[in-house]
Amino acid sequence: MSKIIVVDDSKTEIFQFREMLEKLGYEVITAENGRDGVDLAKKEQPDVVLMDIVMPDMNGFQATRQITQGAETKHIPVIIVSSKDQETDKVWGERQGAKGYLTKPVNSQQRSSVMESFL
Repeated sequence: MSKIIVVDDSKTEIFQFREMLEKLGYEVITAENGRDGVDLAKKEQPDVVLMDIVMPDMNGFQATRQITQGAETKHIPVIIVSSKDQETDKVWGERQGAKGYLTKPVNSQQRSSVMESFL
């Protein structure tokens, strides 16, 4: 079973991702801010991380950079999932090491397609 960490400060988004991904057979672990997401990535060694951008404590760009550049976690792909839809946000996400970028709201088909690319 593939393990996915969903990092988002919205309980609604976490619920929607968990529900959809568990139905597809994935193990889902969640964090509500970037700092906890980085810590979980180190501890759990997931197959992929789905990362929001706008969060308290540590934003998603910072957390993505720490995961993708960390010795223990640089092999873990990070996909940014955000309501920020400007091209500059996508480019900045890639510069932080993100392997993909989805704009919210994300439908089940988009999520499945992205997951298949990384799992």
